[in-house]
Amino acid sequence: MRSGSMEPPRLYRIGELSRLTGISPRTIDYYTGLGLLAPAKRSTGNYRMYDDETLTRIRRIEHMKAQKFTLEEIREQFSTLQRVSPHEEVTRKLADLQSHLTQLEREVKELEPVLEQLKPRQAKRLFRAITPQTAACVEALILLLGKSNLM
Repeated sequence: MRSGSMEPPRLYRIGELSRLTGISPRTIDYYTGLGLLAPAKRSTGNYRMYDDETLTRIRRIEHMKAQKFTLEEIREQFSTLQRVSPHEEVTRKLADLQSHLTQLEREVKELEPVLEQLKPRQAKRLFRAITPQTAACVEALILLLGKSNLM
């Protein structure tokens, strides 16, 4: 809903949500059971009704699954970010940032053995070819991953 709009938020039954997202109703039920999704309210006929934030969340879940996150990792991340801020916009931005950082960490871990096999001259050429900021980021991530027990 746009700010200032007096229009009530759009609510979707599970079948509508399924059509809009391309995700089966059974998967939506499964995500709801895992706590990844929550209905905005119940209809008078006791149907679960989902809002536009649910559409956004399903897209985030599918994006994170494509990046090889497990559903448990996604649930933990959503839960952690929800404790940081109850505002969906802040939570979404933090989730996007966390997703990018996690993807970078995975890529650095894949590159680490290759970088270790480079001869000093090859490594020097490589780091000259990339921007100083990128090189600093790669080095910082390698250091963080080496000293961190988060992974």
